[in-house]
Formats: sequence, structure tokens, C-alpha cells
Amino acid sequence: MSHPLTIATWNVNGIRARLDRVLDWLSRTQVDVLCLQETKTPDDKFPTEDFEAIDYSVAAHGQKSYNGVAIIARHDLEEVTVRIDDEDDDQARLIAATVLGVRVFSAYFPNGQSVGSDKYAYKLRWMARLRDRLEREVASGREVALLGDFNVAPEPRDTHDPDQWEGGILCSDQEREALARLRELGLHDALRAVRPDDVVYTWWDYRLLGFPKNRGLRIDHAYLTSSLVERLVSVEVDREARKGQQPSDHAPLVVALR
Repeated sequence: MSHPLTIATWNVNGIRARLDRVLDWLSRTQVDVLCLQETKTPDDKFPTEDFEAIDYSVAAHGQKSYNGVAIIARHDLEEVTVRIDDEDDDQARLIAATVLGVRVFSAYFPNGQSVGSDKYAYKLRWMARLRDRLEREVASGREVALLGDFNVAPEPRDTHDPDQWEGGILCSDQEREALARLRELGLHDALRAVRPDDVVYTWWDYRLLGFPKNRGLRIDHAYLTSSLVERLVSVEVDREARKGQQPSDHAPLVVALR
């Protein structure tokens, strides 16, 4: 049996602040592809050499202090592109690369701040633009993997306290409908494909003992085209990576494919 192809996503909340953690994690897990979000650094300050020193290739798209995405891989990164489209948008939120024939996207969806705000409207527009982009990719017949911090909890069970979260930001009907429109393209929620009934979180607030009390949300996702879903072996959240001193508030989500 061949070695599975592992693709992970992790919002690191600052790559320079979390560099040692990420390098240690890669050395331990040996994942094939790691999609990063919230790297918070311009491209010329991204620690590319540190990843190359452990035999990973790097494609990064960042900006100072905010946002930022990257794809780190043990294989060649081909056809690297950044941004969704030609719209004038200075937020570094999407990067794509082809790895072993799979078109991999690392996406950092806007948070939206509050329902009805200007940032919320931007979030919905951004998700619609992403759908248009992915529609072309899927229509071409390519195997597509969209991973990242989607900043949407798809269902009430994806929040630790639906009474607190329902209807608010990350859990509003419009955000969930926009996410459903991505799935309508033929993309499948990898975790639900193999663990349809499990309660799983990927983010926990730093405040109020969010992680020890497991007061979390499932907002980090891997969406795969059907041919990749057929190859799914497992989907796991590495909670150990959320522990210890100065962790990110997100844990890595790891997808294994035959």
C-alpha cells in the first residue's frame, strides 16, 4: 500500500511568532502539504529558508501585520497563483498551487466582524468571488482541494453553544448559504464525509479557558472534489498543537488521502 498523501491546514496567527512550533510540527508529522493562514508577514519577511532547510518548498502571499496565506510542501509547487481575480483587493487571502496533480487552495476567509457591517458585506462578496473562481477550476475536471480558515461554522453542532452563536457572525444564515453554494459546485466537506456525526472543533478562544473547557468552533475546513473524497482515509484535528505556551488559537486539520 502506498504512503497516503497528507494535506493540512492551520491558521497560525503569525508565522514568525509561531515558527518553531510549525517547524517542529512538520518535522514530527511529515505532512506532504501544509496550507497556512494569518501568516501576518510580507513575502520578503516570510521565513522561507527555515522551511527549505527541512526540505519543504514554499509559496507565500502576505502583507504586513494582517492576513497572509502560504502553501508549504514536500513536493514541487507548480502553477502558483495568488488572489481570487483581477478585482482591486489588497487583502492577501488566497494562494493556489498544484501539488502532485491536485490543485490546492489555501484560503483565509474574511471574519466579517458583525452581521450587517461593511466588513460583513465584504465577506459575502469575497465568498461569491471565490465561488466564481472555483467554479471554473472544478468545471475543468481538475482535482481541487480548498483548505483554510473559512470563518464559518456550517451548522449549530459546529459551535460549543448554539444559543450564544446562532444568527451572529460566523453562524449567520447568509454566511452559511454562501458556504453551501461552494459545496454546490461539487466540493465536499472532508470531515463530514468520514465523520458525519462527530462533534469536532478547530478554534478555541484564548479567553475564559476556551480550550480547557472545549468551548470551540469548527471554522477550519477542507473541501474536496468527489474524486479526492473517494481517496479519503481520515480527517483529524491535532489538538496537541493547540496546547503549551503561546499556541495559535487554531489547531491543524489534517486530511489523509490514499
